[in-house]
Amino acid sequence: MRFHGFFRSGAAWRCRIAFALKGVTPDFVPVHLRRGGGEQKTPAYRALNPQGLVPTLEVDGHALTQSLAILEWLEETIPEPAFLPKDPFERAEVRAFALVIAADIHPICNLRVLNHLKDPLGHSQDEVDAWYRHWNVLGLEALEAIAVRNAGKGRFVFGDTPGMAEICLAPQLGGARRFGVDLAAFPRLVEVEAACNALPAFANAVPGKQPDAEA
Repeated sequence: MRFHGFFRSGAAWRCRIAFALKGVTPDFVPVHLRRGGGEQKTPAYRALNPQGLVPTLEVDGHALTQSLAILEWLEETIPEPAFLPKDPFERAEVRAFALVIAADIHPICNLRVLNHLKDPLGHSQDEVDAWYRHWNVLGLEALEAIAVRNAGKGRFVFGDTPGMAEICLAPQLGGARRFGVDLAAFPRLVEVEAACNALPAFANAVPGKQPDAEA
């Protein structure tokens, strides 16, 4: 099993948490998203992942892409500990929470979008950072409301064990901080994040602890 990722990628970060929670340790293959114009754009990597994005998980002759698809594959092949509750309605709620991040916030705030805003569209770094903060805040406002509504269920968003919701939340808050998003308006999310980071699976998955991390 080989995992292709980049230390700062939020999507790869989700997978690192998930691997640790499931007790999986794939061999790591770094894909630097900036060096040489982006190693994810090379023909060799695009042959593996036609989108030219990270992460990619190679396993049993298959190349799995998209972080949530990888999480779902892990859930189906290694059922415990579970990322999703058993009740169908609760499963849908957890997936919806995760998709606010993975489908709504992250895609319009990832590196290729931010780069396109600067060149060719000509926006300044300050304008690009403001774009990132704007879309993060809109999404986090909704997530905070959901988390507050479920606060009585346990330490995490939907109970006393972390799952798909938290796997997506922790990297998103980490990225938000890096771009100067004020998280004071999201106390419940920050509380859940602290509970996550008390666990080795989350604490050891942060970008600064990865073998390809840069100073």
